[in-house]
Amino acid sequence: MSKRHFVKNIVSHLCAALPHHLQEVKKDIKKNVRSILTRGFSKLDLVPREEFDVQTKVLQRTRKKLEEIETFLKKREPHE
Repeated sequence: MSKRHFVKNIVSHLCAALPHHLQEVKKDIKKNVRSILTRGFSKLDLVPREEFDVQTKVLQRTRKKLEEIETFLKKREPHE
């Protein structure tokens, strides 16, 4: 889920939960909450789940390759 879609989803849920007497200021609330959430999330330096999953797979492959190299080097070391 993109950051934009995530923020939009949160704002929609918040606006739907507003009491009936606040519905007339709904547009202003929606705009302000969206702005606050967008700024807040950008400060958190979040990454999308898809990017996280890709980096996790890269790390797993790198770890496996490192283990293979370590095993290879141990076999090549002279025995004392």
